[in-house]
Amino acid sequence: MKIQPNKKIIICQSLPLAFEVSQRSHNINIIALVQIMSLYKARVKAFEDLLGNDEINLDKLRKLCFNGIPDTSGYRSLCWKLLFGYLSPKRKDWNDLLNKKRELYRQFINEMAIPPCGNNDNQCADHPLSDGPESAWSTFFKDNEFLLQIDKDVRRLCPDISFFQQATEFPNADIANSRGVRRLHTRVTPSILSSANVERKGLGLTKISLLTKRAPENYEAMEEGQEAHWEIVQRILFLYAKLNPGQGYVQGMNEIIGPIYYTFASDPNIEYREFAEADCFFCFTALMSEIRDFFIKTLDESEGGIKQKMTKLSCLLKEKDVEVWNRLRDQELYPQYYSFRWLTLMLSQEFPLPDVCRIWDSVFADENRFKFLVDVCCAMIILLREQILENDFASNMKLLQNFPEIDINVVLTKAAGL
Repeated sequence: MKIQPNKKIIICQSLPLAFEVSQRSHNINIIALVQIMSLYKARVKAFEDLLGNDEINLDKLRKLCFNGIPDTSGYRSLCWKLLFGYLSPKRKDWNDLLNKKRELYRQFINEMAIPPCGNNDNQCADHPLSDGPESAWSTFFKDNEFLLQIDKDVRRLCPDISFFQQATEFPNADIANSRGVRRLHTRVTPSILSSANVERKGLGLTKISLLTKRAPENYEAMEEGQEAHWEIVQRILFLYAKLNPGQGYVQGMNEIIGPIYYTFASDPNIEYREFAEADCFFCFTALMSEIRDFFIKTLDESEGGIKQKMTKLSCLLKEKDVEVWNRLRDQELYPQYYSFRWLTLMLSQEFPLPDVCRIWDSVFADENRFKFLVDVCCAMIILLREQILENDFASNMKLLQNFPEIDINVVLTKAAGL
């Protein structure tokens, strides 16, 4: 019975020490936080100074962006425009260039995104059943074939956030107020159909029960006068496919354009937000000109093709961690089983959207940008080496196809080290 009080005394005596340790850790955390904030403010100041120059030094900009662009003041939106070559390094050229590009995009919409009879209620020059090469209606129905795939893809864009389901501040008035006539999704959205279930018992009367069926949709279209962000992305991809008939639309392009549009449409600068659609179109086009080989099957074997990129990833892994490379080879777990999606979609499916934007800061800033993308993929594998060496084929397949949560800065630091 004498032991119990002693226990209480020991516990009571330990509290001040625990409090002292906790207080000391608290002080250390505050100091670390102050240092982090100080470094962040210094980086913001570096971007502010550089981007405030009359002529921006792109080499210095790339070095700054490679280590991450601050999530403030619209720096990411502006830097990406510069890194894509959409904006000139000379600030005095920006207004004229942007006005010309945005007017050109408006013309694209009027000429290609509106149905043959979308501008007036008069009878069209050719018949809807005409299949001649000059028939506007024939082109209209052919366009609907790839528009259907675009419509499906953009309706499930970034489902973990609600951004793309929300209404944009700046809808296209001519399209949003057209009573649905000029909206692209109405061309391919299945209408409500009446169907009937027929039940027959023996030789008696047939019983027919009428049902109304609607095709399920992930994202709902906006009401008259409004447009959702996914509708904007749909229009950009449609116009891109129309202007690039040799490539057209390939599933997965929606995942490439998503982070770009999100970044531009979230810009705190109201002018840049207002013209996010046009700016995104031209920056997406610039990016696709560099990675188009990823989406063209006949170019898989070319230097810029996806198979060559996977081969480079395999060779780099063999060079940097031969033990892991041997393990995957022995299990016959080849790069095409997991890295095809990584490389083709630039890791947009492997990480949350903020992390994807951070990865792309470094990828876009690197002059050999898709060499660094391979480095990032290799770093991802090496960071899982302990699990890979222990797992069987099925577990490793699941691990690589569903990359676990990890601090993105750890991945990028490892990639830079390679």
